[in-house]
Amino acid sequence: MKKTALYPWHEQAGAKIIDFGGYLMPVQYSGIIAEHKAVREAAGLFDVSHMGNFYVRGVRAGEFLQYLTTNDLAKVSDGEAQYNLMLYTDGGVVDDLIVYRIDAETYFLIVNASNSPKDYAWIQKHIGAFEGVSIEDRTDELSLVALQGPMSGAILHKVFPDEDFSSLASFRFRKVFYNGTELLIARTGYTGEQGVEICLPNGSALEFWSALMEAGEEYGIQPIGLGARDTLRLEMGYSLYGHEIDSTVNPLEARLKWVVKMEKGPFIGKEACRQVELNPRYAVAGFSLDGRALPRQHFRLYNSDRQEIGTVCSGTLSPTLQEPIGTCSILREYSRPGTHVMVEIRGTMHQGVIRALPFVQR
Repeated sequence: MKKTALYPWHEQAGAKIIDFGGYLMPVQYSGIIAEHKAVREAAGLFDVSHMGNFYVRGVRAGEFLQYLTTNDLAKVSDGEAQYNLMLYTDGGVVDDLIVYRIDAETYFLIVNASNSPKDYAWIQKHIGAFEGVSIEDRTDELSLVALQGPMSGAILHKVFPDEDFSSLASFRFRKVFYNGTELLIARTGYTGEQGVEICLPNGSALEFWSALMEAGEEYGIQPIGLGARDTLRLEMGYSLYGHEIDSTVNPLEARLKWVVKMEKGPFIGKEACRQVELNPRYAVAGFSLDGRALPRQHFRLYNSDRQEIGTVCSGTLSPTLQEPIGTCSILREYSRPGTHVMVEIRGTMHQGVIRALPFVQR
């Protein structure tokens, strides 16, 4: 099992540790509901250093990544980032990722932890056709922390009093120095709250994490585990690989058509997307349930005639709404908000309704 550079801090803080993506990671500290509330109302600090980090370099690096991914990287300038997808030729999702353009010949990719080895192999498989382009895996050398919540800006200003991050727009990033170490700070996140994600060398991670925690003390900052990270993203309707998307799911049937630019040049999986675009059968939708029973992944959804119409992708008790919510992959004709559905939970049918996403407006 791998450990992040911040593992000693988590252990000392008494976090509950689990295996996630091959890493020993904190799932909770004080508790999922309290941590969730801290991010929505104040600020939370996440260790997401298990995510994969790759550099792609070369004169044709942009051309290569434009072919490898579905979004239009031609619209991305230096200092900008873009949410993206890599697809198999049949249209299934290899992974979702964020691509950062450092300059015309240098790109930084952050991919999902459990997919990192697979992603690296997939990129290596296709990179040879683009002469001079190389990939470098920096996963074991870099840490990634996320500072999220309405007080995140004030906390960041305390640590960097000479920097103005208020002008840093969504999906923009800049490089700054902390005690002589270069950091990449991006206006990105997975919670729906304002905040940043910060990439830095492992050797500086503990010192920087401690500085953020200290600066945030007066604002109510809390360390946040993977449990609250999941409830926060689910309230926003964000996709999680292995749940809303995977190798069997086409993004056009998973609320991700906006990431697939059919008008750009060739990309892997384009023809499969074109076929689905002509006749999409499924959609990913939100839903809520009456009562307190919790929907879980793979539970089945039914219509009023008790015909199976879909399956649950993710489910939880929403800490903000205090009701069971979830996402589902469902036949398109049942995906309209307000449609009544039933979810089978341990042999019992529970009444529910399709809901618009996100569940929580920020």
